[in-house]
Amino acid sequence: MCTAISFAKKDFYFGRTLDYDFSYGERVTVTPRRFCFDFGAAGKFTEHYAMIGMAHVADGYPLYYDCVNEKGLGMAGLNFVGTARYSEPVDGKLNLAPHEFIPFITGQCCNLDEARKLLDKINLVNRAFSDAYPTAELHWIIADKSGAVVVESTESGFHVYENPVGVLANNPEFPQQMLQLNNYMCLSAKEPQNRFCSSLPLKPYSRGMGAIGLPGDISSESRFVRAAFVKNNSVCGDAECESVSQFFHIIGSVENVQGCCQLTDGKYQITWYTCCCNCNKGIYYYTTYENHQITAVDMHHENLNSCRLATYLPMNSEQIKRQN
Repeated sequence: MCTAISFAKKDFYFGRTLDYDFSYGERVTVTPRRFCFDFGAAGKFTEHYAMIGMAHVADGYPLYYDCVNEKGLGMAGLNFVGTARYSEPVDGKLNLAPHEFIPFITGQCCNLDEARKLLDKINLVNRAFSDAYPTAELHWIIADKSGAVVVESTESGFHVYENPVGVLANNPEFPQQMLQLNNYMCLSAKEPQNRFCSSLPLKPYSRGMGAIGLPGDISSESRFVRAAFVKNNSVCGDAECESVSQFFHIIGSVENVQGCCQLTDGKYQITWYTCCCNCNKGIYYYTTYENHQITAVDMHHENLNSCRLATYLPMNSEQIKRQN
């Protein structure tokens, strides 16, 4: 399970949590412009935009969970188990496997408008990367400074939804996630007013009571509502450190703590990593469950005209700065 958000200040930021019960050994991965992507029926790309994000590299191929390209377009895939449905190949369409979808879009679209046009030509098919990596059931958020869309391939077809809140969680389908926000329109960051009964002298006895009713559990619907509320009520300055710090505070409101989500096999779902990418500058910031220090990888410190991936194993040991 995961949550993704987009966040526009002076620069544009995009990131997510990766919540799961184990890690695939993902790495921060920079794919330069001349790395060869083989998209099967859609052909090979030997020239494309450079990108940075978190990926599991299998047989030299970056299986991106999320990434941002050098033009500032971000994209992330989130678990959509039980709801995602992929089609058979369709003549006249770009028939892509789910693991090809992120690099295909970010490799050739410089903004959200270009992505919208390309999405009209795409059909997602049930084709696994390999026997060791079966097809993942996902839906996706694509965003830039102008806005965001959600892409879902379900039993009813291939859908592209405008996303005015800039947030995505897991199930249910995105229109139902948006519908749930209507249940919380009375919430506010301000102090509540007594509308219960005018004849009773009711008044707040604590700060923050305007948000009573905001769900606090870690189900996907509740994380969507909480992230949407926190993000769209957050206030911070435009400086880079301030914006990055605020992003991690916002998305930290939906993190999974070990022990709070036990699975049937006795394992626990945790937030393996949290990321925030400055899409204007191509700087990928991240924390992990075992390391709260923000670590940064700058794609522009790599040779972006190369054909070889650059990968960085996440720093997982807690970094504690001692003052005495």
